[in-house]
Amino acid sequence: MMDKRAQILLKTLVEHYISDGQPVGSRTLSKCSGLDLSPASIRNIMSDLEDMGLIASPHTSAGRVPTPRGYRLFVDTLLTVRPLDSDEIRRLESELRSPDPQELIDSAAKLLSELTHFAGVVMIPRRRGVAFRHLEFVPLSERRILLILVAADGNVQNRIIMADRAYTPSELTQAANFFNQHFSGQTLDEVRLKLHEELRQMQSDITRLMTAALEAGDRAMQEDDGLVLAGESKLLEVSDLSSNIASLRKLFEAFEERTRLLQLLDHGQRAQGVQIFIGGESGYALLDECSMVTAPYEVDGEVVGTLGVIGPTRMAYERIIPIVDVTAKLLSNALSVH
Repeated sequence: MMDKRAQILLKTLVEHYISDGQPVGSRTLSKCSGLDLSPASIRNIMSDLEDMGLIASPHTSAGRVPTPRGYRLFVDTLLTVRPLDSDEIRRLESELRSPDPQELIDSAAKLLSELTHFAGVVMIPRRRGVAFRHLEFVPLSERRILLILVAADGNVQNRIIMADRAYTPSELTQAANFFNQHFSGQTLDEVRLKLHEELRQMQSDITRLMTAALEAGDRAMQEDDGLVLAGESKLLEVSDLSSNIASLRKLFEAFEERTRLLQLLDHGQRAQGVQIFIGGESGYALLDECSMVTAPYEVDGEVVGTLGVIGPTRMAYERIIPIVDVTAKLLSNALSVH
């Protein structure tokens, strides 16, 4: 627990560090915090904040910088969000107008990047209710099976299933034939509802293979949705990142890989409103030096995707948060119109 003076000093320190990127010393805090404290008292409080893991001293500097834990406390309890001005809102409204949903998504990613000067990212809406036409099981090794799933719209997805035992070619053919004869033309959700009763008279091992196929099919349909990235090159102009080539390389690896980014955005779909990942909180090592601010968006009241901004941990959260929030709401409105 921190007293009010410590909270004010931490808030002042984080705001100044975000503003100019320089370690903040006790003299600056004395001038800007509005507290009537002696330099010794300020140093003592800063020492306590450092012991709590909220600030740290870089190298031999007399100043302090916020740690990811300090940013988290600042964002959760001390941040004063700054509403968007009317010009920014009008720009978002004017550019998020199109009869083409994909164009709206592309525009949202571009606007997020342009307004924040970081990378904008929008998860493409999940494919819902897509029926499958045909599937096959192809043995790769003793327990590795390739699932080939052909959707009714012609989309083909391949996924590897790690089976709990070895299956013979005839067993795999039997399982594929069962799927194709009983469920072709239905969605995977519909198949799941009916499958339990249909499999009661079948071998339990085949049942497990069928269940694994459904899970892999779901992942295939979801991962195929992808995401739109805009403004990655803007991060080359961010001093906190451009001065650290290793961090920059990891970040661009994350953009290239995309699968884990999709998982993070998918997690954001289940959140209420804006969600913030600071540094290692995402659980994704390639984003350890970054923060990600996300918000879900809807179509006709149903959450279908997530959008957000990726940038350095030293970002102006009070400005980024409303940009992400308002963009999500306006994209929801624009998509629901169509």
